[in-house]
Amino acid sequence: MEVRKASISELDDIMKIFARARKFMAEQGNPNQWGTSKPARETIEEDIKNGHSYVCVEDGVIAATFYYLEGVDPTYVKIYDGAWMNDEPYGVVHRIASAGTVKGVGSFCLNWAFEQCGNLKIDTHHDNAVMQNTLKKNGFCYCGIIYLADGDERLAFQKVRNTGEY
Repeated sequence: MEVRKASISELDDIMKIFARARKFMAEQGNPNQWGTSKPARETIEEDIKNGHSYVCVEDGVIAATFYYLEGVDPTYVKIYDGAWMNDEPYGVVHRIASAGTVKGVGSFCLNWAFEQCGNLKIDTHHDNAVMQNTLKKNGFCYCGIIYLADGDERLAFQKVRNTGEY
Protein backbone atom coordinates (compact mmCIF):
# COMPACT_ATOMS: atom_id res chain seq x y z
CA MET A 1 0.00 0.00 0.00
CA GLU A 2 1.20 3.52 -0.80
CA VAL A 3 0.77 6.55 1.48
CA ARG A 4 0.71 9.98 -0.13
CA LYS A 5 -0.75 13.42 0.43
CA ALA A 6 -4.37 13.76 -0.60
CA SER A 7 -5.32 16.06 -3.45
CA ILE A 8 -8.33 18.36 -3.63
CA SER A 9 -9.64 16.33 -6.59
CA GLU A 10 -10.08 13.40 -4.16
CA LEU A 11 -12.24 15.32 -1.69
CA ASP A 12 -15.52 13.65 -2.74
CA ASP A 13 -13.99 10.17 -2.44
CA ILE A 14 -12.51 11.02 0.96
CA MET A 15 -15.87 12.32 2.21
CA LYS A 16 -17.49 9.02 1.12
CA ILE A 17 -14.92 7.17 3.23
CA PHE A 18 -15.80 9.34 6.24
CA ALA A 19 -19.52 8.64 5.67
CA ARG A 20 -18.78 4.90 5.67
CA ALA A 21 -16.63 5.30 8.80
CA ARG A 22 -19.42 7.17 10.66
CA LYS A 23 -21.81 4.31 9.88
CA PHE A 24 -19.25 1.72 11.02
CA MET A 25 -18.51 3.64 14.23
CA ALA A 26 -22.22 3.84 15.08
CA GLU A 27 -22.60 0.08 14.46
CA GLN A 28 -19.69 -0.55 16.84
CA GLY A 29 -21.26 1.41 19.71
CA ASN A 30 -19.60 4.75 18.98
CA PRO A 31 -22.34 6.94 17.43
CA ASN A 32 -21.30 10.21 19.09
CA GLN A 33 -17.63 10.73 18.21
CA TRP A 34 -18.34 11.90 14.65
CA GLY A 35 -22.13 11.89 14.83
CA THR A 36 -23.71 12.28 11.39
CA SER A 37 -21.59 15.14 10.08
CA LYS A 38 -18.01 15.10 11.38
CA PRO A 39 -15.49 15.72 10.13
CA ALA A 40 -16.90 18.62 8.15
CA ARG A 41 -16.10 18.86 4.45
CA GLU A 42 -14.52 22.27 5.10
CA THR A 43 -12.18 20.73 7.70
CA ILE A 44 -10.96 18.06 5.28
CA GLU A 45 -10.59 20.59 2.47
CA GLU A 46 -8.46 22.74 4.77
CA ASP A 47 -6.40 19.68 5.79
CA ILE A 48 -5.72 18.94 2.12
CA LYS A 49 -4.80 22.54 1.32
CA ASN A 50 -2.42 22.63 4.31
CA GLY A 51 -0.77 19.35 3.27
CA HIS A 52 -1.86 17.37 6.33
CA SER A 53 -4.41 15.02 4.73
CA TYR A 54 -3.06 11.67 3.57
CA VAL A 55 -4.50 8.71 1.71
CA CYS A 56 -3.51 5.06 1.60
CA VAL A 57 -3.82 3.74 -1.94
CA GLU A 58 -4.10 0.06 -2.88
CA ASP A 59 -4.28 -0.89 -6.57
CA GLY A 60 -5.06 2.71 -7.52
CA VAL A 61 -8.00 3.00 -5.10
CA ILE A 62 -8.09 4.97 -1.85
CA ALA A 63 -8.35 2.45 1.00
CA ALA A 64 -8.05 4.92 3.90
CA THR A 65 -7.46 8.51 4.84
CA PHE A 66 -5.94 10.21 7.86
CA TYR A 67 -4.51 13.48 9.16
CA TYR A 68 -0.82 13.70 10.03
CA LEU A 69 1.20 16.62 11.33
CA GLU A 70 4.59 16.95 12.94
CA GLY A 71 4.28 19.72 15.48
CA VAL A 72 2.36 20.93 18.50
CA ASP A 73 -1.31 20.08 18.75
CA PRO A 74 -2.92 22.78 20.94
CA THR A 75 -5.28 20.26 22.55
CA TYR A 76 -2.29 18.22 23.73
CA VAL A 77 -0.61 21.03 25.68
CA LYS A 78 -2.53 20.10 28.84
CA ILE A 79 -3.16 16.50 29.82
CA TYR A 80 -5.20 15.45 32.84
CA ASP A 81 -5.18 12.36 35.06
CA GLY A 82 -1.82 11.31 33.64
CA ALA A 83 1.17 12.57 31.69
CA TRP A 84 2.74 12.32 28.25
CA MET A 85 5.69 9.95 28.04
CA ASN A 86 8.01 12.82 27.07
CA ASP A 87 8.09 16.45 25.95
CA GLU A 88 10.09 15.80 22.78
CA PRO A 89 8.89 16.90 19.30
CA TYR A 90 6.10 14.62 18.09
CA GLY A 91 3.76 13.74 15.29
CA VAL A 92 -0.02 13.70 15.58
CA VAL A 93 -2.57 11.49 13.85
CA HIS A 94 -6.24 12.38 13.64
CA ARG A 95 -9.28 11.25 11.66
CA ILE A 96 -8.25 7.78 10.51
CA ALA A 97 -11.01 6.39 8.31
CA SER A 98 -11.12 3.22 6.24
CA ALA A 99 -12.99 2.48 3.04
CA GLY A 100 -13.44 -1.05 4.39
CA THR A 101 -11.61 -2.62 1.46
CA VAL A 102 -8.27 -3.49 3.10
CA LYS A 103 -7.94 -5.28 6.42
CA GLY A 104 -5.58 -3.72 8.96
CA VAL A 105 -5.44 -0.33 7.31
CA GLY A 106 -5.69 1.51 10.66
CA SER A 107 -2.51 -0.20 11.85
CA PHE A 108 -0.87 0.57 8.52
CA CYS A 109 -1.63 4.30 8.92
CA LEU A 110 -0.32 4.37 12.48
CA ASN A 111 2.86 2.49 11.58
CA TRP A 112 3.53 4.81 8.63
CA ALA A 113 3.10 7.89 10.83
CA PHE A 114 5.29 6.44 13.57
CA GLU A 115 8.08 5.77 11.07
CA GLN A 116 8.04 9.45 10.12
CA CYS A 117 8.85 10.74 13.60
CA GLY A 118 9.32 7.99 16.21
CA ASN A 119 7.22 9.89 18.75
CA LEU A 120 3.52 9.80 18.01
CA LYS A 121 0.50 11.10 19.92
CA ILE A 122 -3.15 10.38 19.22
CA ASP A 123 -6.49 10.62 20.99
CA THR A 124 -9.82 8.88 20.66
CA HIS A 125 -13.33 8.91 22.07
CA HIS A 126 -14.00 6.75 25.13
CA ASP A 127 -16.63 4.82 23.12
CA ASN A 128 -14.22 4.04 20.26
CA ALA A 129 -13.22 0.55 21.37
CA VAL A 130 -12.04 -0.36 17.85
CA MET A 131 -9.45 2.44 17.82
CA GLN A 132 -8.44 1.81 21.43
CA ASN A 133 -7.75 -1.84 20.58
CA THR A 134 -5.82 -0.83 17.45
CA LEU A 135 -3.69 1.57 19.47
CA LYS A 136 -2.90 -1.01 22.17
CA LYS A 137 -2.13 -3.66 19.54
CA ASN A 138 0.36 -1.27 17.93
CA GLY A 139 2.27 -0.46 21.11
CA PHE A 140 0.63 2.81 22.15
CA CYS A 141 0.39 3.58 25.86
CA TYR A 142 -2.55 5.28 27.51
CA CYS A 143 -1.36 8.61 28.95
CA GLY A 144 -4.44 10.44 30.27
CA ILE A 145 -7.29 12.71 29.22
CA ILE A 146 -7.21 15.69 26.86
CA TYR A 147 -9.99 18.07 25.93
CA LEU A 148 -10.79 19.22 22.43
CA ALA A 149 -11.36 22.91 21.66
CA ASP A 150 -15.13 22.31 21.95
CA GLY A 151 -14.68 20.78 25.42
CA ASP A 152 -15.17 17.13 24.41
CA GLU A 153 -13.09 14.69 26.43
CA ARG A 154 -10.72 12.25 24.70
CA LEU A 155 -8.43 9.43 25.79
CA ALA A 156 -4.81 10.27 24.94
CA PHE A 157 -2.18 7.76 23.80
CA GLN A 158 1.48 7.93 22.84
CA LYS A 159 4.09 5.68 21.29
CA VAL A 160 7.82 6.41 21.56
CA ARG A 161 10.63 4.76 19.65
CA ASN A 162 12.91 2.78 21.91
CA THR A 163 16.30 4.47 21.51
CA GLY A 164 18.11 1.66 23.27
CA GLU A 165 19.49 4.08 25.85
CA TYR A 166 19.26 3.08 29.50
